[in-house]
Amino acid sequence: MFLTALLIAFLLFTNLPVRADSIEDRIETLLRQMTLEEKAGQLNLVSLGPDFDPETVRKGQAGAVVNFNNQHLIAEIDAIARSSRLGIPLLIGLDIVHGYRTIFPPPLGLAASFDPNLLRRVAEAQAQEARAIGLNWTFSPMADVARDVRWGRIIEGTGEDAWLGAQLTQAQVEGYRAGGLATAVKHFIGYSAVEGGRDYDATRVVPTDLHDVHLPSFRAAIAAGSEAVMTALTSLNGVPVSADADLLVKLLRKELDFGGVVLADWQAVEGLIAHGVARDGAEAARKAFLAGVDVDMTSGLFVRHLPDEVRAGRVTMAQLDAAVRRVLRMKLALGLFERPAYEPRDAAGALLSPSARALARAATRASLVLLQNRDGLLPIDPARTKRIAVVGPLADAAWDQLGPHEGAGRPEDTITILKGLETRAAAIGATVTTHPGCDPLCRSRAGFASAVAEAREADLIVAVLGEPRTLSGEGSSRAYLTLPGFQQELLAELAQTGRPVILVLIGGRPLELGTALQHAGSVLMAWFPGTEGGSAVAEVLFGDESPAGRLPITWPRTVGQLPLTYDRLPGGRPHDPGMRWTLRYADESPEPLFPFGFGLSYTQFAYGKPELQTPRLGEGGSIDEELSVRIAVTNTGQRPGREVAQLYIRQPVARRSRPTRLLRGMRLVELEPGQTRTVIFRVPLRDLGFHDPDGALIIEPGQYQIFIGSNSAVKDYTVVEIERHFHFETTLQ
Repeated sequence: MFLTALLIAFLLFTNLPVRADSIEDRIETLLRQMTLEEKAGQLNLVSLGPDFDPETVRKGQAGAVVNFNNQHLIAEIDAIARSSRLGIPLLIGLDIVHGYRTIFPPPLGLAASFDPNLLRRVAEAQAQEARAIGLNWTFSPMADVARDVRWGRIIEGTGEDAWLGAQLTQAQVEGYRAGGLATAVKHFIGYSAVEGGRDYDATRVVPTDLHDVHLPSFRAAIAAGSEAVMTALTSLNGVPVSADADLLVKLLRKELDFGGVVLADWQAVEGLIAHGVARDGAEAARKAFLAGVDVDMTSGLFVRHLPDEVRAGRVTMAQLDAAVRRVLRMKLALGLFERPAYEPRDAAGALLSPSARALARAATRASLVLLQNRDGLLPIDPARTKRIAVVGPLADAAWDQLGPHEGAGRPEDTITILKGLETRAAAIGATVTTHPGCDPLCRSRAGFASAVAEAREADLIVAVLGEPRTLSGEGSSRAYLTLPGFQQELLAELAQTGRPVILVLIGGRPLELGTALQHAGSVLMAWFPGTEGGSAVAEVLFGDESPAGRLPITWPRTVGQLPLTYDRLPGGRPHDPGMRWTLRYADESPEPLFPFGFGLSYTQFAYGKPELQTPRLGEGGSIDEELSVRIAVTNTGQRPGREVAQLYIRQPVARRSRPTRLLRGMRLVELEPGQTRTVIFRVPLRDLGFHDPDGALIIEPGQYQIFIGSNSAVKDYTVVEIERHFHFETTLQ
């Protein structure tokens, strides 16, 4: 039996077909033995907290748990589940967003690598740590395409682009599953489109954007084998998602062909009362269940009310059994029934391993985005740098450096930016002095004088500023995106010393920089760099590695521009800086401070002329045709570096207005000084199309512009011709 379980798990995590006959037989055997209350219990997810009663699990009234976040707690609850009447094991979940004990950059930072393979490896490493302590399920990845940087949860996703998001979401699902965790991709659907960037507010999404922008990442996650989908806490176009059968049954189950578990987010079922679509808990439970929710997270309403709803005939036994089958099928496919009792000692040596820390350092390096490097201030010149002043409240803030959603990360495990710079500076015989200047929210100028005095004696100032962890993540949407408190004033006083200033930004989103670009010669976006952040930042600042991160999100000049994305529609009067009656503001440019895909290196890259290998497409009538284009990329500088070559498309004339740019390809190119490599892009024909409101994929004949360069603002293009019209159902995409 144990070997059978191993085989099932192997097949599951290698995406090979799983024999279903024995699993289905066992499901039916269990169903025949279960009471009505035990069936409802399988659909109940409970959280460890002050009100948790372990008897809930012992009585078979819970099928899944959350927030049992160490091996000892997991061993205890696992043993209790095994002692229940039927001994059905638990799904044991946790939000493994960017690490369990070894903390990596958050997904938005990892997305700056533009490297699906890196995200796959990172997810696998995170899963291996989580699996070692007994977890079997992660409520991750977040597939929401975030278009408004005011939204706090933007940090959990991969940015504003649907195509990039689909590549990176698929990679994360594959990595988590390879590491031994089931996934729950979230939040289906539209959650990131909250009005005003306010978490939990209403969302409104037109059908075309639903299919073109919000669905691709979920489609990719399902194709990669995600075992569960989590519903959004919000309403979409006036209907709470957890009560919307059109979304959960018609769209998710039927159109996307998802057969796994649908999980409501934290108390989302009970939230239907606050939404105003249910009078009480019984109605909320019935509406959510009949709309397609299988598992109720922490509301307790399914286990409390579904048995009575079945007895009253408002929910059928067949409907209840179908949901329980999905939960049991997931447990059996994971091999949980055959898995031996969990022993806490199994976690020994699996956390903070040298390989995990090395991967975290590499991932952090790949996430760092160099926004400005005036006069070649970076990399740090050892010959001119004997004393470095590291100033700012986030320089030695280990807890803030981990960022929100930190799993079981610990400050004492963390190499802060100060520690990383001290270690690296010692290697060149330089000394480091430090002063925070103020607390992380910089609520007082009282420490400025001491900080500036330290800086005045140095050859170089590294200012570490930005958002502390409390200003990012769930429940941390922001109306103002400026540097917190008096941080901008601290930076200005540092600049007045006349010493060169390097600004290292910490945070979970682009910030309104104001005069920071004038006060700092170099600006490096470090996100929340995690456990190995200090070492990685130091390596890049000293030039051991060249920065290679690229922005997965458009960087605004000011919050008043939001939402602002690179793939906007052209409009009838496109922006003309010299004309009043065009797309503009009276008091600010409508253009971003930094475009999507932007990032500097310590070297320079030049692009040759694109060569279309398929100047015409569609003549054969096959959706499987590919656009093929090649281009030479040359490192014209004096240092080795990695370029992220990006391909964008535009359909200038169509039956409906199309975006001015759409990312449809990326290639990572490692080049030595003077080296040239030919890069080949292959873009499936289907990626040139768009969706009608009913979800049909449309590819129109005509000319399409192909842009290749270092970011979304590239100007030069070549043209490809599509010969015929295509119309496909969404199941083909």
